[in-house]
Amino acid sequence: MTAFVVGVDGGGSKTIAIVADEQGTVVAEATGAASAINASNVRASAEIIASVVGEALAHAGDSDGETPRVLCVGVAGAGRESLRVALRKALAAHDLADEVVVYTDVAVAFDDAFERGPGILVLAGTGSVAMGRGPTGTIERCGGWGAVFGDEGSGAWIGRRALSIVAAAADGREPETALSGAILTATESAEMSDLIAWASDATPATLATLAPAVMHVADAGDARANSLLDIASEELTLHAVALARTLFADDRAALQIALGGGLLARGGGLRKRLVHRLKSAVPGAQVNHEDVVPARGAVRAALSELSKVG
Repeated sequence: MTAFVVGVDGGGSKTIAIVADEQGTVVAEATGAASAINASNVRASAEIIASVVGEALAHAGDSDGETPRVLCVGVAGAGRESLRVALRKALAAHDLADEVVVYTDVAVAFDDAFERGPGILVLAGTGSVAMGRGPTGTIERCGGWGAVFGDEGSGAWIGRRALSIVAAAADGREPETALSGAILTATESAEMSDLIAWASDATPATLATLAPAVMHVADAGDARANSLLDIASEELTLHAVALARTLFADDRAALQIALGGGLLARGGGLRKRLVHRLKSAVPGAQVNHEDVVPARGAVRAALSELSKVG
């Protein structure tokens, strides 16, 4: 009988589940709400993941109701071991698979980008983080400190900075910018003072919804929006530079860099800026332009676990 595994990417904006057979062939997929975790929402995150996994399994006709052997979840916010343990226990209670393993979202994304090889992955979505593996196998992370004092260059970071810019423009502390109208439209606000209430209730995922408006205004030529994206690109570049120095001796060494996350989708303005900046900041780097699919990396990790349990 064919064994099945499930890989999950639990992000700050959505959750993706992939069901695959023991050869790694995808048999079903499903997408649902965000499931990034923090200390207060582990149970809610597990409920969302269980729902999306259940939907994917319902679409996997070939599985014939068979319980997956391994469920591998890569979830944003799971940097602390205590949170990973708590989420694994919460998921195990749903009886989704014989074995449940939990990793960070960047770990499963890295598996998809590089498998067991060396390289640096820069992710930017709702949050941001980078991960690298050096030629000796040493693994390091950079960034990913969270929305309160980290995640530079991310969607939430861009959204928060955009709000600061339009507030300053409203005060006359900065020149007028087309960002003001774009942010009012994106937040469905009638006037600038309405942004206070909107921002006070905004989660990192909500703040990240402002990033597309910033990119649109930048594409239209607004100087302030373009400046903000340039700064975001520089912040993400610094993540790659730091890991190049730590893992590859210096930032001029030959290495592979992969880019992932919704904010760095191929063809996007921020990705173009980052690729251009990396050419000078990490001159030995070759950017891999293949898509990074964290849920696919989670499937690969699940298959690895399946080989261990037999």
